[in-house]
Amino acid sequence: VVLRLFGLLLTSLAAWYLGYFVAAHVPQNTISIAALQEIGKKPVLRAPAPKRQKCDLWSPCPPGNFVYRILSGGGKQRRPKICFEDEDALYCEKRCLAVLFWLFCYSSHMCCYDSTDHSREMMDFIRKAPEGTLLLMATHDDGSTRLKHDAKKLVEKLGSKEIKNIKFRSSWVFIAAKGFKLPDNIQKEKINHSDQTKNRYKGWPAEIQIEGCIPRNLI
Repeated sequence: VVLRLFGLLLTSLAAWYLGYFVAAHVPQNTISIAALQEIGKKPVLRAPAPKRQKCDLWSPCPPGNFVYRILSGGGKQRRPKICFEDEDALYCEKRCLAVLFWLFCYSSHMCCYDSTDHSREMMDFIRKAPEGTLLLMATHDDGSTRLKHDAKKLVEKLGSKEIKNIKFRSSWVFIAAKGFKLPDNIQKEKINHSDQTKNRYKGWPAEIQIEGCIPRNLI
């Protein structure tokens, strides 16, 4: 019995000494309870935050391209917007017939024409725009009622297939080129008519947009 007690005491002393040795020589931060809890957990993969593109496009344009985004007006408070090379080329305080932004030798100009009595001014603007011009247009409220036939015909010559189909409060956006041809693979025009059964806003159709990339060497 004495030998058993002596053996038990010796074993206890050995275990205490081993624990003391480990505690004294192993760094405190080597193993922690938190680290032990992490063992066996599946790693959580987090996707990096998406990088913002120019004009808020979903995907970036290739190098050597201009970036554009045209948004029509919608409802009384949602004004049309034109973004070009990540700069807001348009902020129109009033309801617009069409907005034109032209680029030539890296200079720009923007005009906003009300459909009441400015069809002639809009036509003069288009005619005076130099070769190598981009024309970006959008409507807000009504771009049809008082838009003169000659003005519609001039926009049609720029390549519009919908300008003569614009109805009361139709949402319409269009991009055209003067003096050169735009790529065939970009969307150049879009229209959305007012429909009381489908309108997003009371008496107003939803706003629409087109966006894309234009090679700089075309201009």
